[in-house]
Amino acid sequence: MSIGIVGLGYVGLPLSLQFAQSGVSVVGLDIDPAKVKKLNAGRSYIQHIGDAAVRAARATGRFRAAADFREVRKLDAVIICVPTPLNKNREPDISYILNTGRAVAPHLQRGALVVLESTTYPGTTDEDLRAVLEEGSGLKAGCDFHLAFSPEREDPGNPQSRVGDIPKLVGGLTPACCQRACALYGQAIRTVIPLSSCRAAEAAKLLENIFRSVNIALVNELKLVYAAMGIDVWEVIHAAKTKPFGFMAFYPGPGLGGHCIPIDPFYLTWKAREYGQNTRFIELAGEINTAMPAHVVHRTADALNARRKAINGARILILGLAYKANVDDMRESPAFQLLELFEARGARVAYHDPLVPVIGPTREHARWKGVRSVKWDAKTIRSFDAVVICTAHDVVNYAELAAWADCIVDSRNAMAKVKTKKGQVWKA
Repeated sequence: MSIGIVGLGYVGLPLSLQFAQSGVSVVGLDIDPAKVKKLNAGRSYIQHIGDAAVRAARATGRFRAAADFREVRKLDAVIICVPTPLNKNREPDISYILNTGRAVAPHLQRGALVVLESTTYPGTTDEDLRAVLEEGSGLKAGCDFHLAFSPEREDPGNPQSRVGDIPKLVGGLTPACCQRACALYGQAIRTVIPLSSCRAAEAAKLLENIFRSVNIALVNELKLVYAAMGIDVWEVIHAAKTKPFGFMAFYPGPGLGGHCIPIDPFYLTWKAREYGQNTRFIELAGEINTAMPAHVVHRTADALNARRKAINGARILILGLAYKANVDDMRESPAFQLLELFEARGARVAYHDPLVPVIGPTREHARWKGVRSVKWDAKTIRSFDAVVICTAHDVVNYAELAAWADCIVDSRNAMAKVKTKKGQVWKA
């Protein structure tokens, strides 16, 4: 088969490389000409995907990048991997999906397969995407072309997570659509699991992320409760996870980040209102998790007050800008909220992240574009009144941090195994 993968980001690029490695001819489609140029030159723009992987795919002749959607005319299948953010009113924004559908539709050939991988609410594939594809192509889904949904399951930064080994869920508009999509993914993915419909597959993906959001909110709330009791929540979690059944460890933090957990649950919350249903667990979890950056600010204020200093006028360093450890992805990172909350209280703020040397364009934090990570040396770190650990990258030397910084606010338990001075580290 010859396939196209639209959107060469953290989902589309590794999927493209996996298909190419498995012997499938892949055209990666992206509207960013800079990405297209880099990939065709054998260079990656994602930190955890090396240039060697791109060069290897290019060397086989089975992978190339393009920006022209007329390529779709020559393809047997198109997989859509584009963003699904929330808009300024915190409502689902599926414009990237619909615009991609409109770009693909005029070139869609009879018998082709279209698969959506972007996380979204149930009904997006068989209602919204189907409508724009049928309107723009003049073809009928389920008869003239195949349509399916297969949720992405990427775990960036996890070296044990390999695209080909992660089971793939597939739901089709019709049984024939599902069968065709399963055959496609079966060429590159070890385990493919058919579901009854596109909506079931869409709902399964939302459940995966809602499960994480609710459980992270639970440990974030327990962190506050146990702290009031003088109990270390990290010790409690490590103790509980020794139970070999009935418990799964989740960890507290400074807030939620990334393209999934802070966003996806609210796709279901929004859609549920259409059916007159309330989603109280999801909304409560959202309230708790979004309150965590403010809690970190309050703990930092306590730490500074203990040194007879105020946040107003203090120099504060955010350590770690990426949304999770060991990746360069800063989408929805709580670090941005911390920067803005501290700045609003009069602090002078900066950040250090070895994986994010300069802040690129973001949807909601445009004013930080171009700001650079400060140097990692004794003189620079000592110039700050407090260092707030937001993301615990493995490459950071926390022993050096302990030697250089007098006041450390740790929201990730990163200093747990480092020798520190009494009163130097405040857990948040």
